[in-house]
Amino acid sequence: MRALLVAATLLVAAPAFAQSGASSATLADATRAPAGRTIIDGATWRCEGASCTANGGANQTATRACRRVVARFGAVSAFTYKGVALSAEELTACNA
Repeated sequence: MRALLVAATLLVAAPAFAQSGASSATLADATRAPAGRTIIDGATWRCEGASCTANGGANQTATRACRRVVARFGAVSAFTYKGVALSAEELTACNA
């Protein structure tokens, strides 16, 4: 019975865990956004206008993930990787 209770609790909590690791980027130039999905280091990125979101991804720092996205999509004005948002200083370094 306890095992069933634990399993039910995990199923209910799963969406919260998934959202806490969200990745997103706001592109400085929406014309650079890809038309379809783009996979970068295991993360599947999808863009609508200048707003891009991703699922999955390699175990790496947010600053490295940002540099990899900038290399493919161009400069970003905001970036979050697996729930870690970059500061203004980190964004400047990422876009350099």
